[in-house]
Amino acid sequence: MEKRSEVKKQPVGHSKQGEFIRCMEEKAEGLGSKALKGGFTKDKTLDSILNVEMVKEKSAEEITQIWNQYFSAKDTVYAVIPADKFDLMWKRAQKCPSFLYALPRKEGYEFFVGQWSGTELHFTSLINVQTQGETAPSQLVLYHYPDLQKEKGIVLMTAEMDSKFLVVHDAQCLANQVQLFYATDRSETYALVETFNHRSSEFKYMAVIAELEQSGLGRELRPGQASDKS
Repeated sequence: MEKRSEVKKQPVGHSKQGEFIRCMEEKAEGLGSKALKGGFTKDKTLDSILNVEMVKEKSAEEITQIWNQYFSAKDTVYAVIPADKFDLMWKRAQKCPSFLYALPRKEGYEFFVGQWSGTELHFTSLINVQTQGETAPSQLVLYHYPDLQKEKGIVLMTAEMDSKFLVVHDAQCLANQVQLFYATDRSETYALVETFNHRSSEFKYMAVIAELEQSGLGRELRPGQASDKS
């Protein structure tokens, strides 16, 4: 039964392990260092979204409310991340700047490569990496803003995505996985990130799917089964 389930969940963009690792190494070298294409904003600042000086007078709770209210009417992903959680994510991102994420589809999973570039996190599909190598464009960028981290104890996050390839539900799934793998207290979960970055020959992509299934994200975020929570 388990074997049959594995076959059914053969990921979109699957490649043999050796080819897969080579593609990942090529992508890690080039992703994030290139000028953004496809309508993404290069060096997007918090000031371009929010009057930072004005909100410095407000509490973290008020800023959170303003941020959530502003983006709730927009077709995008956003979050307010506690400073200590972002600290952990950021420290780990310095040591392990790239990872492989599995996006649930109706039939199996589609893999995406995520690469940190400063406080931006760029995603592109594994199929793009396989076909375009270093020139593969970003399809989703998560922008993290630590501008208010010290004073208010929060880090603001929003995103831009290429709507030809991803919908908001997809982007939210990938954003949730960043916290699952980079902000986890579970050493076995973060060990997958470390293996991917430092011992790539030992990396097993099916372990990512297993972790998603165990966490519940794989089931909850499969199309047609999404909750209405923002």
